[in-house]
Amino acid sequence: MFDLIKLFFDICLLKKAPQYLPYSVNLLKILAIINIAINFLLINMGIYWFSALLEAVAGVLLVGGFSWICLFFNRKSTRFCQMTCALLGADALIDFFAIPVIATMALNQGGLLVFLVMIALIIWHWLVTGHIIRNSLEQSFIFSLGLAFLYLVASYKITALIIS
Repeated sequence: MFDLIKLFFDICLLKKAPQYLPYSVNLLKILAIINIAINFLLINMGIYWFSALLEAVAGVLLVGGFSWICLFFNRKSTRFCQMTCALLGADALIDFFAIPVIATMALNQGGLLVFLVMIALIIWHWLVTGHIIRNSLEQSFIFSLGLAFLYLVASYKITALIIS
């Protein structure tokens, strides 16, 4: 377990690629549950618990759908499990670090410093997502960052629709 957590840290630090993850459907299921739990904690600070749970589940489904679409059109469908595991694990890790920041913002504390940390986390999430896409699809980093940006904006919009 420690080796997997270290591997996700390395992926988030752009040192390792999704190919280093084991191909495991059980790992995918565990990461989906962990991602839902962490996102639920993160989202539940601001909205009703059922909406938070719905948004967390929708987030995991969006990751899976995005992975499948990208890999299908690049004819690399066999990488679905590893790419989705990498995206879910990296998302859970970054969101875990965002919990204190979101909690501080929910209490209207911290001011500019908390805002800057939140912006840094968003940019880090974007870079990590682009890194995972680049290695999974074997595309250029610029293309992958563009695709990651489109994915993140679309996922924020879709989850905003769920909340309202």
